Amino acid sequence: MDVFGGNWEGHPEAFFEGWRETVADGDLVLVPGDVSWAMRLDDALVDLKDIAALPGRKVLLRGNHDYWWPSISKLRRALPEGMYAVQNDALSLDGVVVAGTRGWVCPGSRGFMPEDERVYLREVERLALSLAAAKRLEGDYRVVMLHFPPTNARLEPSGFTELIVRYAPDALVFGHVHGEEPVLTRLPGIDVHFVAADALGFRPRLIAELG
Repeated sequence: MDVFGGNWEGHPEAFFEGWRETVADGDLVLVPGDVSWAMRLDDALVDLKDIAALPGRKVLLRGNHDYWWPSISKLRRALPEGMYAVQNDALSLDGVVVAGTRGWVCPGSRGFMPEDERVYLREVERLALSLAAAKRLEGDYRVVMLHFPPTNARLEPSGFTELIVRYAPDALVFGHVHGEEPVLTRLPGIDVHFVAADALGFRPRLIAELG
C-alpha cells in the first residue's frame, strides 16, 4: 500500500490496533471494499480470517481491487462466522438494514471512457436492486454502502445520488479515494461518511450509536 504514500507505512499494525481499541464484540462494522490484494478466494481467506478474529460482526462489500471475490453464493459459503457480504441484495442485522454496491467512476470524471459508462450504468442498476431488496426488510436504521464515491470530483449529481436521495437512508458510507480529491460530504437528510482507511488514520469511524 506504500504506492499510495508514506502515510501507509506500518498500516497493518495501526489498522488492527485501532480496530481493537475502537470496536466492541456487539458492534456492527461496515467494510466497504478493497479487503485483500489476493487474486483467489483461498488466498484472500488468510486476510478474511484475520479480520474475522477482530471484535464485532462485519459486513463486506466488493472494492475495485478485490479480484479474489467469487460468486456471492460461493463467498457466503466460505466466509468465517460473523462475516456477511452484500451484492445485488441487502441484509438486516439487529435492526440495521445495509444495502449497497461497489459503484464506479461517475460521468464527468477525468478520463471517463465509454467502457466506464457501461460499468457505471451496470452499477447504478445493481444499487437499484439492492435498495429494492432493502425496502422489503425490517429495520430502524438504514445504511447505503458504496466503495467508490457516488459523484465525480466536481460533486455533480449522478445516478447513484439520485437513487440514494430517493431511498433516504440514515447514512451513506464510502471510501476508495486516497489523496486530495474532493469527496461528497453532504446529502439532504443523510449522514455522509467518507471512510477510506488512510483518511481515518486507520481507526474505524463511529457511524451511529443505536439501542
